[in-house]
Amino acid sequence: MNETHYQARRQTLLASIEEGVIILSSSPLKTRSNDTEYPYRQNSDFYYLTGFEETNSVVVLVKTRESNRVILYVEPHSDEFALWNGARLGVEGAMKLFEVDEVHSILEYPNHIKEILREHIALYFDFYDDSNNLKLAQQSAKELREVRGIKRTIRSFHDVTHLTRSMRLIKSPEEIDKIRHAISLTALAHHEAMKRCRDGLKEFELQASMTYVFLSNGAMNEAYGAIVAGGNNANTLHYIDNRDVLKEGDLVLIDAACEWELYASDITRTFPVNGKFTEAQREVYEKVLDVQLRVIEAMNPDVKRDWLQRYSEELLCQALIDLGILRGEVKALIEAKAHKKYAPHGIGHWMGLDVHDPCPYTDDEGQSLVFKAGMVMTIEPGIYIRADDESVSLKYRGIGIRIEDDILITESGCENLSFMIAKTVEEIESMCRS
Repeated sequence: MNETHYQARRQTLLASIEEGVIILSSSPLKTRSNDTEYPYRQNSDFYYLTGFEETNSVVVLVKTRESNRVILYVEPHSDEFALWNGARLGVEGAMKLFEVDEVHSILEYPNHIKEILREHIALYFDFYDDSNNLKLAQQSAKELREVRGIKRTIRSFHDVTHLTRSMRLIKSPEEIDKIRHAISLTALAHHEAMKRCRDGLKEFELQASMTYVFLSNGAMNEAYGAIVAGGNNANTLHYIDNRDVLKEGDLVLIDAACEWELYASDITRTFPVNGKFTEAQREVYEKVLDVQLRVIEAMNPDVKRDWLQRYSEELLCQALIDLGILRGEVKALIEAKAHKKYAPHGIGHWMGLDVHDPCPYTDDEGQSLVFKAGMVMTIEPGIYIRADDESVSLKYRGIGIRIEDDILITESGCENLSFMIAKTVEEIESMCRS
């Protein structure tokens, strides 16, 4: 993404405050075991404002009545580090690439931060970031309060993530392009899994075939831990063991997707292990699909997300009644939460730099946000019937179905960004045969 996009975001953020200092820190390295780390993934808010992917870095945005200033602190270049881990950009490299006012070594940050905070009254940071860089800023603010001769000191703390994540709600065309590309690779991976699936294969073998598609097309990271759940495993919503044998006559639910340049996709498809739906599987599947299509059709600007949730629950409850799984009137069943036994999760979530984008769902008054063009939300209805549920007809037991697509709100309605992934019974059976 062009550096001007990050510069524009920083200016938008600064325009949202009267005056003060904003500090955001990069993600730390996370230990996997002993002296090895997990693959590094940058803090999404930090990346959103900088485009910088290196660890141990800080961005400081300063606003006064007269001017704005942006300062980036980075790890300095080290020949020894480059030998073992690869070269860092260093101060000079970062200054050439990023349109900021100043770049300094992170080693200078402890000495600089107290001077930066001097004579400011507001500090904006991530309240849940417990990194040393943020602790140092808070300690410096406290110490300045005790210094004689300083007329203005930090007297209010603010959560900067509420501002950044509100900005992240509306995706730019460039962000949507990255999401589209992630989805296009995820589509290839789901289709590959449908083609390869057969009785006797292990769940992790399907996962491996999808991972190969991601890596061979340059998508280095999954957007989240893949779920490959055969048979009754699909009724464990966050099943990630992926070790069981796929069996003739069962369905397999795959919830798996990749990132592209840190932007996520999030897709779920459910299909028969042998490539052919049984009559009972088809009945449940087409009910879930009908709910999904009707919910997507209802999405447009000015619709509230909480209304969409209620609408989806009404549709799912009616589907369960139609299947004979629930008995009674929709309104009474929903009030009793009877449908939650078989449709326990929400209809969808924001998606972007995080697969579950932590953007707000309500405004400052606690009212549900309305959809606006540029928002991206998953739509993922599901019906889950455990194998040991004797209150349900035997033919439905052990069936777990979720169908998930990524939906972009447009000026006039919405667009299913993942429309190309086989989804109808006929499309899935055809893909499985190919």
